[in-house]
Order: sequence, then C-alpha cells, then structure tokens
Amino acid sequence: MGNWSRSWAVPSTSVTAQARSRLGEQPMKLLYERTAAPLATPGTPGSWLRGRRLMAIDPVQIDVPDTPANFEEFGKYQGGTRRPFPQIHAVGLGEFGTHAVVAAELGTIYDGERKPARALLGSIEQDMLVIADRGYYAFDLWQQFMTTGASLLWRVAAGIKFPVLKILPDGSYISEVNNKKTRSGTYRIPLSAVTDPRDATHIPVRVIEYTVSGEDSENSETFRIVTTILDPQDANALELAAAYQQRWEYEISLKEIETQLLVSGRGLRSKSPEMIRQEWWGLLLAHYAVRALMAEAADTAYVDSDRLSFTRTLNIVRRQVINQAAFSPRQT
Repeated sequence: MGNWSRSWAVPSTSVTAQARSRLGEQPMKLLYERTAAPLATPGTPGSWLRGRRLMAIDPVQIDVPDTPANFEEFGKYQGGTRRPFPQIHAVGLGEFGTHAVVAAELGTIYDGERKPARALLGSIEQDMLVIADRGYYAFDLWQQFMTTGASLLWRVAAGIKFPVLKILPDGSYISEVNNKKTRSGTYRIPLSAVTDPRDATHIPVRVIEYTVSGEDSENSETFRIVTTILDPQDANALELAAAYQQRWEYEISLKEIETQLLVSGRGLRSKSPEMIRQEWWGLLLAHYAVRALMAEAADTAYVDSDRLSFTRTLNIVRRQVINQAAFSPRQT
C-alpha cells in the first residue's frame, strides 16, 4: 500500500491554503448536504419515541479571526463581557441517539435563532419528533414546521399565556396558539378548516408543565412545553417530558465540534468569509464521519453509542488517517 510514499509528501501549509482557495465553499457544502442523513436504525437505543425519530434543533457560536472581512460579514458583540472576536452563528438539526448533525444553516450573530432554523425545514421528515428550546417558539415558525408533517415538542417562555380548554388524564391540557393579529378580535380560521397550517389563525396544542427540583426550592425550575401530539395515548406527558430533557445530548454534539474538533478556545482560523464557511462545512463533515463510525461500532457490539467516547474515537481516527492510502493522490 505504501509503495508510492517516497515519491509523494504532504503538501505544505501554503500550498494547502492555495488549494482551499481554489476549491471554495460550495463543493464542501454540497458534499455535506449529500452525505449527512439520520444514522439511527429501528433498534438504536435512545433514538425513538413511539415510532418517531427524536431530533433537536440548537445553535452554536464559534469565534473567527478578527479580520476586516470577517468583521463585516459576521459581526461581533460590542461591549459587555462577551468575547471580543467576530463569531459565526449556526443552527443545526441533530439526532438524539447517534448525536449526528444531519443539517445546518450558517448565519451571523445578527440573525438570531429563528431565521437560520427556517432553512432546516427541507431536512425535516414526517417520522420525526423535532424538539427545540424556548428561543425558537414563534407562531409563524410553529406554522412553518407543522407543514413538514413532523411532530413538534418545543419549550415556550413563561410569559406566554395558554387558555385551558380541556384537561387530559395525564395532567397535560389542550390549549391553542394564535396569530397576534387575531387575539383581540373574533376573526378565526381553525386548523381543522384548512389544509395548510400557514392559513390557520388558531392552532390547537397540548401543554405539559412540570418542575425539576434541585437540592432546595431555590434551585427548582418549571418547564412548560407544547406539542402537536394531542392524544396522551399517542405519547403521555411523562414520556414527552423525558424526551425533552434528552435535548442536552444534542448540545453535547455541538460542543464536540467547538471544543474537540477545534482547539478549545481558538475557534476557526480562516481570514476570509468564504474560507470560514468552507472550514465550517469541513468540520461538520468530519464530525459526521466520526459519529457515523461510532454508530456503526455501537450497532455491531449491540451497545448504546452513548457508552462510546467521542474523544477516544477521534484519537483512533487521527492515528489512522496519517497511514498511507492504497493509491497516490497525485495519480487521481
């Protein structure tokens, strides 16, 4: 396998940078979009709830070099205690059981969380249960995600009021969310009267409220989540609350990119927005490849992939990737 190794050497840093510049962003982005897909099989632990694939949307912010081009493109927080560098703001769609990030949208700190989330709609499938934190809830975004046919389970802010229309046996209750423009009037178009949720002014939801207690009452926190699953027999309140609490697993996936694939605290290294985006898609590809390897290993050994170490797997890959390939890159 290594019979060509003496006639070829790893390119220098400057040569690699020139090659990256010629390549641009789009090939890396397309490769990721065509490669990344849910990895969980029907028997993968922690990946399903009543036949629904558990998915989450969540953001990550990563520092980029403070060059004039990056500052103009991505911006940075001014004043306060936030980091002094420009940052990318990305929102990803990830799978609970395998921690695979299957879709992502790259934005800036000015985009917030909801704008990039809209770009993920094309990656959501009907068999998914999409879980999100309270920063994502808005009536119009809820409508748009409902058009995918997927089930939704989102946390909502404490200030939103939900009328109790019907109390259910599991302690949850039926309520409805509505467009702000119709809250003070009698005009209403119920979801049952339309085929497209975006045409409805009032949409029924099921509300689940529960408290997570700490060591004392001061550390307890009340959660309120809403879902499109209206029948408790389809998924009861305890199951949905437990599913929401597992959302932190996807947060770990994003931290793996930020602190383990990258040198912790250093962020991305490219000095232009085009190369920043290329680097981001490359990171997502690398993370997906490692997670796919872990999912395959876990399935082979009949264990939960949560029992496998991302850091150890990454070290295994790093040791193997420097081995000589079966053919010379020059010959391709």
